[in-house]
Amino acid sequence: MKPTAVKLFTILAALGAAGMALATDTALSAVDRWQADKTVILDASEVDLVDFKWIARPLVVFADSPSDPAFRRQMELLEARIGELVERDVVIVTDTDPEGRSSVRTKLRPRGFMLTLIGKDGGVKLRKPFPWDVRELSRQIDKMPIRRQELQDARDAIAGK
Repeated sequence: MKPTAVKLFTILAALGAAGMALATDTALSAVDRWQADKTVILDASEVDLVDFKWIARPLVVFADSPSDPAFRRQMELLEARIGELVERDVVIVTDTDPEGRSSVRTKLRPRGFMLTLIGKDGGVKLRKPFPWDVRELSRQIDKMPIRRQELQDARDAIAGK
């Protein structure tokens, strides 16, 4: 083979591998995508809240449009301190399409902007009709029994119990 043909073959092989990786990545479930990158923000149309039960705490941000000022403010607040949410196993889910009738929207029935925190047990823990700071959300999560147990387990692991 000529050197140019070898280079072309190598490039095509690399592109084929990249295409396979991309195809595999899009086949991942919402839970798999979140576990691979805990800072990912998922769209409600690709999420079934039941899949996150006992795995994560879904934080669902609803609005009638992505241009809603309350939605934009909430997303700014979340993105600014996303590390604190990652520590607490929070998965951010957004729904800005009321016409789409996602299963999440059907289940939680928001009116306009709404912030909803779901516990690991699948129960609704918090509903707010206005943006909330991550510090306030963290405090609320840290009061939950499952979170308290997680913290105790972490302390015990450090102490070697």
